[in-house]
Amino acid sequence: MIPFSVLDLAPITEGSDAAESFRRTLDLAQHAEGWGFNRFWLAEHHGMPGIASAATAVLIGHVAAGTKKIRVGAGGIMLPNHAPLVIAEQFGTLAALYGDRIDLGLGRAPGSDQMTARALRRNLAVTSEEFPHDVAELIDYFSPEPKSPVHAVPGTGAKVPIWILGSSLFGARLAAAYGLPYAFASHFAPGLVMQAIADYREHFRPSEFLAKPYVMLGVNVVAAASDAEAELLSSSGQQAFVNLRTGRPGKLPPPRQGYFDSLAPELKDMLKGIFAFSAVGSPATVKGRLEYLIRETKADELILSGHIYDHDARLSSYEIAAQVRQELSTRAA
Repeated sequence: MIPFSVLDLAPITEGSDAAESFRRTLDLAQHAEGWGFNRFWLAEHHGMPGIASAATAVLIGHVAAGTKKIRVGAGGIMLPNHAPLVIAEQFGTLAALYGDRIDLGLGRAPGSDQMTARALRRNLAVTSEEFPHDVAELIDYFSPEPKSPVHAVPGTGAKVPIWILGSSLFGARLAAAYGLPYAFASHFAPGLVMQAIADYREHFRPSEFLAKPYVMLGVNVVAAASDAEAELLSSSGQQAFVNLRTGRPGKLPPPRQGYFDSLAPELKDMLKGIFAFSAVGSPATVKGRLEYLIRETKADELILSGHIYDHDARLSSYEIAAQVRQELSTRAA
C-alpha cells in the first residue's frame, strides 16, 4: 500500500495564536510519527492571519527536533521569494542537525498577495522562466562538487531530496525534465491533476536522484465517527476558503452547522471545485474515497491535509486515516 503523509499549515484558529499553533503542530507530528505516516510537511505562506508557517525552515527545525523518525520538510518553499543560496544554507543546516530525513519541496508561487510579495523583496517582474534556473542553481549548491565558485556552508553535499510542487502543467514538465519527484496540489487545485500526472510520467527523464517517476497527490481528509460529524467539521475549511477568495482572510473559524447550504450558488460551485480531491466522512466513507483516488490516479503517495478547528478532532481525523491505510494495506496484501 502506498505511503500516507501529512501536510500541515500550522493553522491559527479563532481565539488562539501562533504559539498555540506551533504546540499543536508538533503534537500532530508526534502522533503522525506514531501512526506510521511517512513525512510531515509544512508550507510557506505570508501575511495570512490563519497560517503560522511563514518562517518555514524554522518551524521544520522545531518539528524535526521533537520527532525521531518521520521525514520533515517543506511543501513547500516558494523559491522566487528567496536566493537559492539562502535556501541551500537553511536546508543544509537542517540536514546537518537532523540527518537524512529532511525534504525540500519547491514552488514558484509567492505564497502571498502582491503587496506582501513586494515586502519580501521579491522581484515581481521575474518570469516563470527564472524558476528552472533557480532550481538548477539550488541543486548545484547541494552537490558534493558544486560547479559554482560560491559554496553553501552548510549545504554542500547535503542529502536533501528536492521535490517540484505544482498545480499546473509547468511544474509537472519541470519535474520530469530534471528527474525529480513531483507533488501536485490537488487538495486545492485539482483541475489539471490527471493531465499533469500523465505529462510528468510521459516525459520523465531518469536522473541521479530518481530512476522512475514518483507522484504524490494532496488530498483533503476530514474523518470522524459519522458522515454528518465529518461534514460539520469540514465547514471550518469551507469558511476559510470562502473568506480568502472574497478578500476577507482570517483565522480558522469553528464549525458552523448548515454553512454550505447557506451559500450562494457560485460559492458552492467554487468550493466543489476546490475540494474535488477530498475524503470527508466516516471511516468507511473515507476508505472508499481514498481507495478510489488511488486506483484512478495510480499515485505513489498521498499527502493529507485537513482544515479542522478542534485539535482533538484533527488528531482523530488523522488517526482514522492511518487506520484506513492499514486496512487498505491488509487488503492489498
